[in-house]
Amino acid sequence: MQQKAYQFIQQRILSGRLPGGSLISEVSLAREIGVSRTPVREAIGQLVAEGFLERVAGRGAAVVQLGRDDLIELYELREALEVYAVGKVARQGPQPADFAAAEEACEQIRQMAAVLESSGRPRLDDSEMQNFLATDLRFHMLLLRMAGNRRLMKVVGDSRLLIRIFSYRREGHDAAQLHGIYRYHREVLDAIGSGDAARAMQLLGEHIQLSKQERLQAYDRWEREHELKRMIALPQALLERFNPAGIEPQPEAPALRGHSKPRPRR
Repeated sequence: MQQKAYQFIQQRILSGRLPGGSLISEVSLAREIGVSRTPVREAIGQLVAEGFLERVAGRGAAVVQLGRDDLIELYELREALEVYAVGKVARQGPQPADFAAAEEACEQIRQMAAVLESSGRPRLDDSEMQNFLATDLRFHMLLLRMAGNRRLMKVVGDSRLLIRIFSYRREGHDAAQLHGIYRYHREVLDAIGSGDAARAMQLLGEHIQLSKQERLQAYDRWEREHELKRMIALPQALLERFNPAGIEPQPEAPALRGHSKPRPRR
């Protein structure tokens, strides 16, 4: 029951149905899932420990609100661990079944790019983007599994899931991005297959760095748009604080001679 509650809440967070800052209600969640409050409470505790939720004094728990620095730290963690793992795989040789599954995931991304180009649409829609994120996650987790370290998989998996929260602050990928990701994935696999650990590590490091830059740019755009919307919604009293000089509006221009306003009848 606890695992069922955990997966339910985690999926709500990752799907954006529970955005950052949302308070978590044990009662309503228990009712939706069809369990008692105890497994829900245990699931919340696990999600707090993993960084998806945070405790709020006097209010229970809320979905964590990740910032720009959090995004940078998560990508730095990914780069350190995944680059190490792919070097290990290239040196020791991959498991054939996992390597074949990674090649399949790689090919699926190429097919996504082809379908998008044939559709004439500029970007993936929400559903397609979710499919891409799941496929991309599977590719990277297969690389980690080939390294044979379960704890490393857990740490990187949790960091990747946290990063996915940011995906709802950006547009879907275009065809050029999908082709670029496919090329990196394909070349990483080729380097692993040939036993070239240095090249595999270099390529994966570049790939993660590029992904980090794109995410930071998307996050910065989201921040600017969010701030603009907040400014538009400010009440007049607060707007006056941004006009401390008290600049008066320009008076209405006087009427031109011969075009004066008619006087009211007595």
